[in-house]
Amino acid sequence: MRDRRQKNEIGFSLLEMTIAMALGTLVLGAAVQLYSQGVSATWVVSQRAEMQEDYRAASNMLMSDLSLAGTGLSQGAAIQLPTSGTLPLYGCAQAASACYLGLSNNAGVSYPVQGTTPYLYGLLPGYKAGPLLPSGPEATDAVTVVYTDSTFFLDCYDASVASTTTVAFALDSTSSNCTANGATIQAVNDSAEGLSTGDLVLFTFGSTQVVAEVTASPTSSTVTFGAGDKLQMNQGASIPKSLASEYVTGPPLTKGFGTRIFVITYYVDKTSTPYRLMRQVSGHAPIPVAENLSYFKLTYDLFNSSSDTPAVSCRNPGANTDVCVAGSSSGLLPNQITKINIMNMAIDGSLKGSTFGVGNGYQRMNLQTSVSARNLTYVNNYNVSP
Repeated sequence: MRDRRQKNEIGFSLLEMTIAMALGTLVLGAAVQLYSQGVSATWVVSQRAEMQEDYRAASNMLMSDLSLAGTGLSQGAAIQLPTSGTLPLYGCAQAASACYLGLSNNAGVSYPVQGTTPYLYGLLPGYKAGPLLPSGPEATDAVTVVYTDSTFFLDCYDASVASTTTVAFALDSTSSNCTANGATIQAVNDSAEGLSTGDLVLFTFGSTQVVAEVTASPTSSTVTFGAGDKLQMNQGASIPKSLASEYVTGPPLTKGFGTRIFVITYYVDKTSTPYRLMRQVSGHAPIPVAENLSYFKLTYDLFNSSSDTPAVSCRNPGANTDVCVAGSSSGLLPNQITKINIMNMAIDGSLKGSTFGVGNGYQRMNLQTSVSARNLTYVNNYNVSP
């Protein structure tokens, strides 16, 4: 007969349950930690990739423009601009009637002067011309490069000054000035590549050069360079080196040819969040090329051909406060710059910001490099005796 006092005991004791739960908690904690580390690593990689993509695009564009400074202008070019109490500006847009530079008041930046005469150079340093950012110890810099447009064959047209504010262009593909070399010559009012409001044109009338700003997109081969332009290039007939003064002077100086030039300024825009690196061309509205910029500083190397000596890493070249060795660039001009040094261009990552956890906040990338301004100045250091 079976003993009813024997029972089948199925399950775990309290001690066994406690041990199992402790072990399970340890395993689950390890799995959560491993998952968290994986997500964190993915976030870091994603943020780094985002930064590298933005940074590469911005730095490539910046360095490409810097390397072209002065291209198409004569070596050591210093083009005289209209001379009056009203100085020509850069850093402003014609259509928007707004300026984006100018230290504290955003009124535009005047071209450098020799005495009282302003000049356009292939490179225009902008020491502390940008805003002061919270992450930087001092105001950021701007930099402006100038070069000719080699893709729009405006030089294949004869340019005749028709009035104090208009120029008529007539196609002359046989002209010795024409650089088309068999390529299709675009119309002056071509919607894709022709002249438009805010463009700057460098006119050559014999030995005289004049810079003027387009104030209305042309509908024909006659282009308007009206008074009161935002860049203050189109000044009155009594002002030397203005287009209106060439009309008053009369033939033969009223007939020549033109070349579109790009006056390209890079600066930091503080009016939006996050801060952006902007690229502004001639009298057109600026466009952003990178976000999350946190600092922008440049220095310049110059060469003094009179004393045969270099001036290296000058932050404010040509001034007594050039911040380079013993003021070695004092008195030198922008057309004596040989190299642009990007001392610090810093960009911060933004993906998920700093909210993902302690120690996983913003990452930063910094660029330090140099770009040769090969089209600005050239010194032949190799003399061959006859």
